Amino acid sequence: VLFHILRGIDTEEVFDAIRQTEPSSVALAALFVAAGYSTLTFYDWFAVRAIGRGDVPYRVNALAAFTSYSVGHNVGASVFTGGAVRYRIYSAYGLDGIDVAKICFLAGLTFWLGNAAVLGMGVAYHPEAASSIDQLPPWVNRVLGFVLLAGLVGYVLWVSAKPRFVGRGNWTVQLPGGKLTLLQIAIGIVDLGFCALAMYVLVPDEPNLGFVVVAVIFVSATLLGFASHSPGGLGVFDAAMLVGLWQMDKEDLLAGMMLFRVLYYYAPFILSVAILAGRELVLGARFKRVGRLAAALDPKPVREDPSPG
Repeated sequence: VLFHILRGIDTEEVFDAIRQTEPSSVALAALFVAAGYSTLTFYDWFAVRAIGRGDVPYRVNALAAFTSYSVGHNVGASVFTGGAVRYRIYSAYGLDGIDVAKICFLAGLTFWLGNAAVLGMGVAYHPEAASSIDQLPPWVNRVLGFVLLAGLVGYVLWVSAKPRFVGRGNWTVQLPGGKLTLLQIAIGIVDLGFCALAMYVLVPDEPNLGFVVVAVIFVSATLLGFASHSPGGLGVFDAAMLVGLWQMDKEDLLAGMMLFRVLYYYAPFILSVAILAGRELVLGARFKRVGRLAAALDPKPVREDPSPG
């Protein structure tokens, strides 16, 4: 689909559009991206406390969330890649693999609840936006939007009635109750709202389709990208955006999408790799220092020479 859409595109116009983008727009989009990643830190903060480990400080939650999501977004298969990063960080605080798996599950639940809320409200309000991607009649999309919202309400009522559990044995996770689930949904909505705002700032001004339309198409494209497990949704996300926003100039839209990818994917990924590498160097140096100190405090006893004379 992407090859078909971009066939015959003028790459020089794309780069011209990038160069002509107002620095203030790029700075505002970067600010929204930073706000979105800040919201992501509360995914882990919420999940860690939900499994009863409130002793883990927020700064550790923030480090684990930022690095795991930025690595997972870019490498793909985020359940495994992001989970490995989380385990490396949380294991220093006594959390084992099962604990990290529970954190990943609850953080993912927060993400999907937020997606369902944003998509449901957006599609119910403006079903034509979703129709440009799924090719269904607007009235069908509106019904699907209300069904999605009804499912969310039903889920909140279900977890509010009594404690609910999923899993078996040590893998059992207690689902957050009604009030905490509403908090999960709110965190997810704020996160996606900031990301959609960053995209909205970078897409062409004309034609002005409105924030809701761009947000619905952006969330739909993001979900398709995650479902594909392609690193950064590469190709899938871009094709969905180009199909959904077909009214916009392709070169200008592609320029905005490339800037968004740099701000949301590549810059955080480079920063995360640098942070993780620095952390490993510090931990390695600290481990060597502790080893030398232990050797100095506990010298080996000198063996006596058993030979006569």
